[in-house]
Amino acid sequence: MSTEPETVRLDKWLWAARFFKTRKLATEAIAGGKVHVNNQRSKPGKEIRLGTVLTISKELYRWEVTVTALSNQRRGAKEAVLLYEESPESHAKRQQQIALQREQRELFPHSGMDYKPNKKERRLIHRFKQG
Repeated sequence: MSTEPETVRLDKWLWAARFFKTRKLATEAIAGGKVHVNNQRSKPGKEIRLGTVLTISKELYRWEVTVTALSNQRRGAKEAVLLYEESPESHAKRQQQIALQREQRELFPHSGMDYKPNKKERRLIHRFKQG
């Protein structure tokens, strides 16, 4: 008897392949249209097989992967990478996005949520909101 199943639920595979921390997050992403199976929207209970093409959108990144192995269990990151093969175009595009974000962070170090106004700036903000 083979230890590898013939089909696996989509949400379980995404969790096992470490695209999402929990199955609930994987289910929400699938239901929200962030995961496509063979270029079509799907449901979390969809059974996937070897050779299935998945398009996964998470935060600002997008993966186009082909399923090369199936697993019901979550294992280490080194083993999880063996469950899929990413297309070269997808990998290059994602690396380009990462480099672009790195450049933007260097140009604007205090943009976003990591900046906290000092006491004087807070007073100005309060005065502006109240008056």
